[in-house]
Amino acid sequence: MSEPTHVVKHAEDAEYEAVGAADGMQKGVLLDESDGAPNFAMRRFELAAGASVPEHTNEVEHEQYVLAGSYTVGIEGDTYEVEAGDSLLIPAGAVHWYENDSDETGAFICVVPNGDDDIQLVDE
Repeated sequence: MSEPTHVVKHAEDAEYEAVGAADGMQKGVLLDESDGAPNFAMRRFELAAGASVPEHTNEVEHEQYVLAGSYTVGIEGDTYEVEAGDSLLIPAGAVHWYENDSDETGAFICVVPNGDDDIQLVDE
């Protein structure tokens, strides 16, 4: 296996798309396997003011770092108010959700292992 080479991408190179089940959330992939990253994908999410993401699970763990704004995150029945500078670990399979009741957009970096991630909405 060859050693990965370095990569520098500029902010304007990231392409953002709406996240299907989440009204008001968009995702941009900053780095992943297509850039030669051997282990992890780094993504940037934006959660618009008033937006929410329903309860769901992911097959892979998430490490997150809040960049901007403040919003509520629910993880396995516990609720947390987070803001810029906070970090989160959401284990694989943990039920979690997001809600932005503020007047500003929330943004966070999310790092996940490369590969498939099966996302399942939790039936209410």
